[in-house]
Amino acid sequence: MQSQWFIVHTLSGQEQKVRESIEKRIKPEEMGEYIREVLVPMEKVVEVRNQKKTVSNRKLWPGYVFLDMVLLDENKKVIEKPWYFIKETPGVIGFVGGEPPVPTPKDEVEAIKAQISASEEREKPKVNFEVGETIKINNGPFLNFSGVIEEIEPDRGKLKVTVNIFGRNTPVELEYWQVEKA
Repeated sequence: MQSQWFIVHTLSGQEQKVRESIEKRIKPEEMGEYIREVLVPMEKVVEVRNQKKTVSNRKLWPGYVFLDMVLLDENKKVIEKPWYFIKETPGVIGFVGGEPPVPTPKDEVEAIKAQISASEEREKPKVNFEVGETIKINNGPFLNFSGVIEEIEPDRGKLKVTVNIFGRNTPVELEYWQVEKA
């Protein structure tokens, strides 16, 4: 039987517990032939706490867990064993898409996985900035100065900011994590 991707709606903040519970119970309850992968899409984000750069994980879709599993037979009927295995997992509200659940297209899941691996390579700021926005510098030689964003370079994780130093506007290149919204 062909596995498909399904999305399960969970209680808020319970995504990791649901994932761990499913993964822990696969072997003892002999669900290995039905469940191939359990995914909680996360991305790395950078923020500054107490003048220190910290990297944390942020859920891309809070309240949802993605499952690569065999849930429907050849006639598109729900197979009861995996259905009840997931439905009875603590923290699970139900499948997205009604009854019977609708599988998520594989290309959408591949796009999500690509987004996850892209966040592994480069750090993303916790806050989104816009050109023309006034920011406060919270790290580096221009600590406590304010400036206006002139240019954003997301691929490099940098901002070009105009800072008024000694009565003159000076362009400065800063990293996302060195600034905060004013």
